[in-house]
Amino acid sequence: MHIDDLIDATNLYINSDKHDRAQLSIPKEWAQGRTAYGGLTGALVYSAIRQKVGNDRVLRSFTCNFVGPVVTETGFDIEVEVLREGKNVTQVIGKAIQNENVCVMVQAAFGVSRESKIEVLNTDRHTMRAPTKADFLPQIPKITPKFLRHIDLARQAGGLPFTGSKESKIDGWMRYTKPPKALTDAHLIALIDGWPPTTLQMLKWPAPASTMSWNIEFVYPHYTFSPKDWFAYQVRTRQATDGYAQTEANIWDPSGRLIAISRQTIAVFD
Repeated sequence: MHIDDLIDATNLYINSDKHDRAQLSIPKEWAQGRTAYGGLTGALVYSAIRQKVGNDRVLRSFTCNFVGPVVTETGFDIEVEVLREGKNVTQVIGKAIQNENVCVMVQAAFGVSRESKIEVLNTDRHTMRAPTKADFLPQIPKITPKFLRHIDLARQAGGLPFTGSKESKIDGWMRYTKPPKALTDAHLIALIDGWPPTTLQMLKWPAPASTMSWNIEFVYPHYTFSPKDWFAYQVRTRQATDGYAQTEANIWDPSGRLIAISRQTIAVFD
């Protein structure tokens, strides 16, 4: 099932006057180990949130906590609550609930654009060459996460998971294997989470890892993106100790403009 179909179903569900609980579900082809792909579940909760916010307000900050696994092929519900809608900023929370348990919780902040005397331009750049095709892991049964059949990754620096690398960074590019109808913030959220945790490449054998919290700050203005575009990605491990790691990533559009900053706290069970 294409991501567009899942987003459309979520938007229809959250906008219906009356809907049965646990009506949504995610197919197995979007699995990531024992749970649904986190980038997708976060994107679906965000998409439901977006339906409750006026179009004059754009997404400034997205914070996601993965409380528990979302089981594929099993119904779940999304609940949305507008915490406050002020003159300039709207704060909203959304929850994915499965079997009466909160599995994913998202808080999103939206803000209108305002005239300001303050302007500090971003100076972060990358020097990666644009890819011509995907270059990451092939689809290996019970090894490669199933959701990666939907995302093209082109790695240019950093190691593959479980290869005993001395590095803990990744440089590369990403796009959808089958382009969506249009590239929305929900699509970008799902795309950004496609890369494995940087610390997994340092291990010599497979071990589970789980993102606990994830924050994306969006940089504006957003420009028009083609659904076929590659987006540049560079992530660094800020620290890793006591079984937890903190990582920070920059995401650029095809023209080299910074569009988002992503931070994660990851638990590694090695």
